[in-house]
Parts: sequence; structure tokens; C-alpha cells
Amino acid sequence: MSETFAVARWKPGPLLPPRDARDGSLVFVIAVLCFLACLTALAALAANRAAEGWSAQLTDSATVVVRARPGETPDSAAARAAETLSGVKGVTEARALDRAKAEALLEPWIGRDALVEDLPTPRLVTLDLDPKAPAKAEALVAALKEANVDAVVDDHSRWIGDIERAARLARFAAAGVFALIAAATAAVITFATRAGLAARRDVIEVLHLSGAEAGFIAGLFQNRFAAMAAIAGLLGGASAAMIGAAARLMGGGQGLTPVLPLAWTDLLAPLPCPLAAALVAGIAARGAALRLLRDMP
Repeated sequence: MSETFAVARWKPGPLLPPRDARDGSLVFVIAVLCFLACLTALAALAANRAAEGWSAQLTDSATVVVRARPGETPDSAAARAAETLSGVKGVTEARALDRAKAEALLEPWIGRDALVEDLPTPRLVTLDLDPKAPAKAEALVAALKEANVDAVVDDHSRWIGDIERAARLARFAAAGVFALIAAATAAVITFATRAGLAARRDVIEVLHLSGAEAGFIAGLFQNRFAAMAAIAGLLGGASAAMIGAAARLMGGGQGLTPVLPLAWTDLLAPLPCPLAAALVAGIAARGAALRLLRDMP
């Protein structure tokens, strides 16, 4: 009876020990890498949203610099330009800025002492454009010429192009950082797998000589390191999400507005991190194990 009970309770031990002294360091390193990757993703999402917001604001507006012609005052020229442009299709509102506001814009560039009373300061007219069908710069220029208004139209196209290029650069940089972190994770896992195989070479040799297939032995290490990487990915992704939530709460109504407007939905970006980390770790561990097993006699 006792022998039957002992046999019933006996279970074979795992071919690989459940824990190793090196596991804690490996989990920490992978968690840090996943944390940096998730932070990069959040920063890229926020930067892209900021670029889109700035582009939308510039697309929906335009600025006109009005110079007074002989026989008229700058204020009357600006008022005439605003009246002319308000009738152009695609313009929702045209506002002429007074001298004080125009000089306030010039002061940082030429200084307050240069703003003398006799200085022929040009006036500005700000335009709000229809976001669905904004007026083109060509149409605005044609209307001003027809009304005999000496003015220059700035539709912010140059700034929009700069912002779009910056947004593309941010996306490419984020993709590059992701690639580097994934490569670093794969390198760390490969190194750890080789070390684990070297430490258990006697066990592997016994399994190999007993007829165990290379795929079976590699699968043991693949599952082992994939499970550890999934835990590390969960820790790193959760930490990045908490940092993002803290930045969102402390940054006001729209996060770190206007620099990096972070949305609550952006905090879902770290969700695939455990699965991605486990996938990279599993592939790297299996590849390293198979390469080492191939070298065995």
C-alpha cells in the first residue's frame, strides 16, 4: 500500500530547474528594455498627435501683412484688406489687428526703442479658414490685387511642411529605437541561452544521447525564456503605462500640452509588450539552442 501510494505521488522533476540565480537579472534587463520601448511608443504617439494638432491649426488660418499705399493710413489699409478677404470663399472670418498688436509682434525682433511713432509699421490681418474647404493663397492674393491692396499672404505652408517633416522624423526615430531595443533583447536572450546551455551541458548531452530530438531540447529553453520575457514585458509595459498616466494627470487637461498631448487611449500601447517580448525571446532562445546542439557530436 505504501509503495503504491509513493508511486502514485511520484512525479518526474523538470529537465530544467524552475529557477536559476541568473533569472532575476535577466528579467530585470528585459523589463528595462521593454519599459524604454513602451516609453518610446508613448512619446511617438504624443509627438504625432502634437504635429497633427499644429498642422490643423496652421491649415485653418492664414496671415496677411498689409502695407499702406500713398494717401491712406495703415489702419484703413488693413480694414480694407479685411473687408475684401472676408468675402472670399473659404474664409470664415477676417480680423485686422491694430497698431498696438502689430508692434507687440515686432518688439521681440527689433526692440521697443526702435518702435518710434513715425515708423511705418505694417498691419496684420488674421484669417480663419473653413477647415473643410480652406481658401487657397492664390485666391487671397487675387482678391487683394483686385482691390488694389498692397499685401503679402502667408498661408503657413512652409511651417506646415516643417511640422510634417518633424512628425515623419519622430515616427522614423521611434521605429529605429524599437528595432534597436528588439535587437538588444534578442542579443541578451541569446547570450543567456548560451550560458544556460553551457551550465547544463551534461543534461543536454544525456538527453541528446538518449535520442531526444534537437527540437524538443530547444523547445525547453524556448518556453523557459519566453515565459520569463513575458513576465518582464508585463512589468516593463505596466511601468511605462503608469508613467504615462502620471504625466497625463499632472499635465493638465490634455497631458503635457502643448508639447506632448497624451491621450488616455495611448496608454493601451504597452498592451502587446508581454506578447512581443515573449515572441522575441522564444525565437532567440530556440535559435541559439539549435545552433549549439548542431555543434554537438
